[in-house]
Amino acid sequence: MSEIVRHDVNEEYAYSGFVEAGDFIFLSFCVGNVGGTVEEQVEGALNDMSNRLEQVGLGLADVVKLDVLLRDVWDIPVMEAVFKRRFQGKYPARKTISTEFAHAGGPEGLKVQMDGVAYRPRA
Repeated sequence: MSEIVRHDVNEEYAYSGFVEAGDFIFLSFCVGNVGGTVEEQVEGALNDMSNRLEQVGLGLADVVKLDVLLRDVWDIPVMEAVFKRRFQGKYPARKTISTEFAHAGGPEGLKVQMDGVAYRPRA
């Protein structure tokens, strides 16, 4: 691929949901099940990521890097349990940080957001 392809462009908030650049796919603001438990939101964020990757013929096994934002850093063990189920040993490199979200749902709304990088293997 010789061009950069931007998908799910959000003009209101000035970002792309994911961007294809060469053999890499950059995914931003993956969320899901907002308002649910942390476990439900981690599952939802991974579902969101998986759905986007499917649009370009990839899956979670192709994710090589994740940046995870958590409202409460003490939820890392819950997140890791979900990762063990979903990635089944093919874990991406990861950074996890705690942050306050400025989200319409307030403190009980958004608890998890993920940004990722996937790699398209050459045939």
